[in-house]
Amino acid sequence: MAAPVATFIDARGSQAARREQILDAACACFVRNGFHRTTMQDLAREAGMTAGNFYHYFRSKEALVLGLVQREREGGALLVTQLQREGDRRSALFGVLGQYFGALTREAAVLRLEIWSEGTRNAAIAALTAETEAEARAWFEETFAALATAPDCDPPALYALVAPQLKGLVLSRAILPDFDTGAAIAQIQALIEAGLAGRLPRTPDAAQELQR
Repeated sequence: MAAPVATFIDARGSQAARREQILDAACACFVRNGFHRTTMQDLAREAGMTAGNFYHYFRSKEALVLGLVQREREGGALLVTQLQREGDRRSALFGVLGQYFGALTREAAVLRLEIWSEGTRNAAIAALTAETEAEARAWFEETFAALATAPDCDPPALYALVAPQLKGLVLSRAILPDFDTGAAIAQIQALIEAGLAGRLPRTPDAAQELQR
């Protein structure tokens, strides 16, 4: 390999590593102090960089949050790809629940709450978060449809019940010191099994539609 090409690749790898270092520093600061109490100087100091060098990678806290959302999005997609390559769809589905949600640390949960909160005030963060949510919804619904064991299985309705449970798990993990993540995952798995078998609880509106 020619020296200039090798130098370019090394520099690109170094920049990627530095970005990861900065994102890790942002995680630590946002979890410790919250988004709005954290300054760019705090972030540079946590990353062990000068402010000028820090701004070379991220121009604002908004850019940092977008970077964190994108990193989580890519990490989730990589996990799904890995699990689907290693086993069938069922093992991939429950692997995602166990590894992505069940193994969630309190720090990761707090960070996610910070990002969701900021998304209520920042259109760019809200848009990227919505894209990530749409991708997750599409994957879950497609997986539910593939794993359905009864014709009454309704993948969109099942996801509509599961999604709030997953968000509630994140919230509870962040704010409840003794929250039992394993029990929550078991309950969600039971709900999914019931939905795949066409045994979702029916709402009053749905029951009325069936009687017409």
